[in-house]
Amino acid sequence: MEARCKTCGKAFEPKFSFQFKRLPDGGAEYYCSQLCAHPLAQAQTTAHCSVCGKKFPVIQVYQVARAADGNRYFCSNECRVKGMAPAPAAGPRARRIAVLNQKGGTGKTTTAINLAAGLADRGIKTLLVDMDPQGSVGVSLGIAGERTTAHICRDGADPAECAVPIRDNLDVITSDNGLADVEIALARADDGAYVLRRRLDGLAGYGYVVLDCAPSITLLTRNALNFAGEVIVPVACDYLSMVGTKQIAKTVGDINTLTKHDVKITGVVPTFFDMRNRISHLVLQELGRLFGTLLFSPIRINTRLKEAPIHRKTIFEFAPDSHGAEDYRLLVEALIGRTAPGAKPPA
Repeated sequence: MEARCKTCGKAFEPKFSFQFKRLPDGGAEYYCSQLCAHPLAQAQTTAHCSVCGKKFPVIQVYQVARAADGNRYFCSNECRVKGMAPAPAAGPRARRIAVLNQKGGTGKTTTAINLAAGLADRGIKTLLVDMDPQGSVGVSLGIAGERTTAHICRDGADPAECAVPIRDNLDVITSDNGLADVEIALARADDGAYVLRRRLDGLAGYGYVVLDCAPSITLLTRNALNFAGEVIVPVACDYLSMVGTKQIAKTVGDINTLTKHDVKITGVVPTFFDMRNRISHLVLQELGRLFGTLLFSPIRINTRLKEAPIHRKTIFEFAPDSHGAEDYRLLVEALIGRTAPGAKPPA
C-alpha cells in the first residue's frame, strides 16, 4: 500500500509502526521517516528529558519517542533505554487516592495524614505523597525529606529513595516550596501532566498511595489525578465548601474526558461537623442528596485534631481515645470496605 508523508509529501510504502498514526476521527496520518514523524526533532528545538528532567536541544531522532501518554524526550541513549524499558513486574496494584478540594480550610491535609496513618495502623503498607508546595504534611509530622516530590517531578529521582519511613507501615514523600518552581518546568514539557504517573508507576510494595493535593487545580494537581485512580473530597460543613464540591465532580469528569484516564470519586468526607450547629446538619443533608452512597460519615469538630500537628503526631498517636481518632478510624474502615473499581481490598 502506498501512502503520502504528511510532513514532506513524499510517496512511500509504510513498513514500520512509527510511520502510521491513527486519528481520533478514524482517519490516519503517514510519515516516511522518524524525522518527519517528529517535527520537534527536525526543528532542533529544546525539550525536557522525560527521565532525568534535563533541558536539552533535540537534534537526534532517537531523542524522541511516541508513547500512549504523548511524546517522550531523552537527552541521551542511556535515558532512552531507561524511559522505554518495560515496567518491572510488581505485586498487586496499590489503590491510589488523591485527597482533593479546590477550597482551602476543609481539613484536606488532616484527612490525608490520618487516613494514611489509619491504614498503616491496620497493617497495610501505605505511602503518603505531599503534592502541595506548602509542605503541610512534613510540617504536621515533623519531618523534612532530603529529596522531595520536586526531585521526583523535576530531576527524575527514584521515588523509593525519596520515601521516608516514619511509622510502622507508613512512608512519606515530603514537599516544600521548591515544588512551585516545578510547575513552570512541567508547563514547558509536552507530557507535563503525566510526569508523576510515569515516575511512580513502577513503585511497588504498597497497598495504598495517598496524595495530599494543593487546594487548586494546577498542573501539579492534574499530575496527581492522572496518577490516582480515586478521589476523596473533604468538605467543611459550611455552605461555601459544599458549593465548591460540585466543581470537584466537574473537574474529575473533565480530567477523564481530556486524558482518557478513569478516575472515580470514591467518597465525600464532611469535616468540622458540629452537632450543635444547624448549618452542619443542613450541609450534611444536602451532601447526602448530592452524593448519596458516596457520602462518608462526618468527622466531628475536635480540638485534638487541631492540636496534633503542634506535637508532630497523628491523631491516633496524640489522642487515640478522642472523637477525632474514632471518626478517622471509621473513615478508614469505610474506605477499605469500598472496593476500588477493578481492585480487591487489601488483606
